[in-house]
Amino acid sequence: MMKTTVRTVEKARRGRPGRPWLRVAAWAVLGVVLLGSSAAPGLAVPARVATERSFLDARPCVGREAAGAAGSDAAESDCVRTVRGKVLSAERVKSARTTVFRVRLREPVPPPADRAVNLRADGELAAIVRPGDAIEVRTWRDVQVSVSRDGVSETLPALPDESATMFAGLALVGVWLSIVAFLASFGSARRARRIARGLSYPSRIPFGAAKLAGVVAAPLAVGYLAGRVWDGWTAVGMTVALWALVAVSATLGALRWHRERPVVAPPVAVRPDVEPCGAG
Repeated sequence: MMKTTVRTVEKARRGRPGRPWLRVAAWAVLGVVLLGSSAAPGLAVPARVATERSFLDARPCVGREAAGAAGSDAAESDCVRTVRGKVLSAERVKSARTTVFRVRLREPVPPPADRAVNLRADGELAAIVRPGDAIEVRTWRDVQVSVSRDGVSETLPALPDESATMFAGLALVGVWLSIVAFLASFGSARRARRIARGLSYPSRIPFGAAKLAGVVAAPLAVGYLAGRVWDGWTAVGMTVALWALVAVSATLGALRWHRERPVVAPPVAVRPDVEPCGAG
């Protein structure tokens, strides 16, 4: 152990004096970049929240809006319209890496129901919808909300009440990674100060797969599991709470672990056969 410490100190003294501080600056710059990248989705959250509130408070369309009459501008209104139409085509197709059940309605139908609707390939509607069937498509503004036939309904993905939490999650990921970078910069600064004083700087936990999984993969896994257990903003709040508990406890533990302990001189052994001065 003593040989390893001596070699570490000698290696630090032979190294470039400014190199440890370059590492400090690099981690700090990375933290600033990650924090700045999280600003874009973070700034978009208020607008997404307003859209989410409008969608959840939307009422069913009535009169000219419900019929989609000319000049009703229902595609831009805040009401939920139900469009009834005949199925033109219904088939399973490849979309990206998944298979979907794609349905198209016969024209004329108002937008956005005139676009293809992608349903789950293993859903109940995929088993019963066929060309020529009458179905209902619920829409809001320019968004397709759900499809139903004979009491069987399927809600479509990527609705407006989901985008706000997604943007908040992206912002949280950027903030978390920037915190990790700032902590690495702080640790590098402690190491640089020890080098300047000619002290050793052994890493108690070397940077590798284990540390990377602990500071990056584990928090992201917590966020994913929170999204599976809770819905919407509850999942975001629980993710923040769990991240805070992990970050605070880990940081305090690391600082306490690396705290320099005072050096206590060993006691001087007194030989029993030597009489103290002045005795006898």
